[in-house]
Amino acid sequence: MPDSFALSPTDARLSDPAAFSDRRPLRLAYFVSHPIQYQAPLLRRIAKEADIDLKVFFRSNISVRGYLDPGFGVTVKWDIPLLEGYRHEFLPVLKDSGRLGALSPVNYGIRRLLRNQGFDAVWVHGYSTLTNLQAIAGAYAMRIPVLLRSESHLTDRPRSGRTLAAKRMFFSWLRRRVSAALAIGEANSVYWRHYLGEEFPIFPCSYAVDNEFFQRECAKAAETREEFRRSLGLDAGRPVILFASKLQTRKRCIDLVDAYLQVAKSFPLDRLPYLLIVGDGEERVALESRAEEAAPGDICFLGFRNQTELPRFYDLCDVFVLVSVDEPWGLVVNEVMNAGRPVIVSDQVGCHKNLVQNGLNGYVVKAYDIQALADSLRAVLVGQDVCQTLGARSLEIIQYYSFDENVNGLRQALQHTVHGFEA
Repeated sequence: MPDSFALSPTDARLSDPAAFSDRRPLRLAYFVSHPIQYQAPLLRRIAKEADIDLKVFFRSNISVRGYLDPGFGVTVKWDIPLLEGYRHEFLPVLKDSGRLGALSPVNYGIRRLLRNQGFDAVWVHGYSTLTNLQAIAGAYAMRIPVLLRSESHLTDRPRSGRTLAAKRMFFSWLRRRVSAALAIGEANSVYWRHYLGEEFPIFPCSYAVDNEFFQRECAKAAETREEFRRSLGLDAGRPVILFASKLQTRKRCIDLVDAYLQVAKSFPLDRLPYLLIVGDGEERVALESRAEEAAPGDICFLGFRNQTELPRFYDLCDVFVLVSVDEPWGLVVNEVMNAGRPVIVSDQVGCHKNLVQNGLNGYVVKAYDIQALADSLRAVLVGQDVCQTLGARSLEIIQYYSFDENVNGLRQALQHTVHGFEA
């Protein structure tokens, strides 16, 4: 069974719009940095609810105009619709450096739009930007309930005593202005309890992806799997290990390469795994240099691939690996689990407490522990039947982390904070 944080995928009571047809829809303002490929399907899903009148306010349009992603190191323009299916508005900008940051862009007019558009509740994603703090303060002044969601967790970068003291003072201010928190997972829930108090209202709103899309596209990819394998120059019968993320130092793809070089020594040639690395970034040159220690063709660098291309790789692989450090969640793990594949993650990948059942659908290894990673790869790749058994469990677990459950959690939070709204 999944952990207690997840809601049942069969419980649709809170997301039945028919129960609210006789009331005015609740007006909900959502403040977020920019159109995000992971969030757009969720926003479309919420917008379909008859009793929630959602309007999204973006600080920046950086992702829809195309931009140089500093993590991937390439110009990115997403190939899925980011703005369709929900009401939205780009906040007016006073100053814009062209990059997203706590003070960039500088937006204005937030109190005026809250006052003029008559919102019943405000939802903000993150608390570290000037825009979101303006939204929180403005809503508080107008007595509009505020819901807060973020990726924060307690195991991120070290901080000095002075910084921690300042943070506690900040949260003392924030606690009085936020009505409830939406927790993306267990690690995030622990964070809210730590800084907002044990009695502060927290509701589950786990990070999720468009499960229906990925399951459909992975099933479609399975029909031409061998053709796709041949197009990549891969021999039939050899297992595939997949990494798909930015090639940054904190993603620790170098640890996966080192573990692979160990694992490669223990497999016969006809069962020797391939390692496919999908993504780009600052570490690519160093990774390619290390990969020269493998036989030619065993480690393949495939560059950045857009959102609609990824299901073919998820379907092709036998196991997926993400052993990052300081990874708040790791939504790519959700995606590949929809293909019914085992996953290996580090204990610093935030989703591990929710999504990975050690030994049942994959493995959780200590960050930087190359030997443990190599052992886990051997355990998964010992036979196709093991991969299939672990992968089937992944597919079962991911059903509990869906947009329907996000809507359920959001409804619970609104019921708790907004007078007259009943879930």
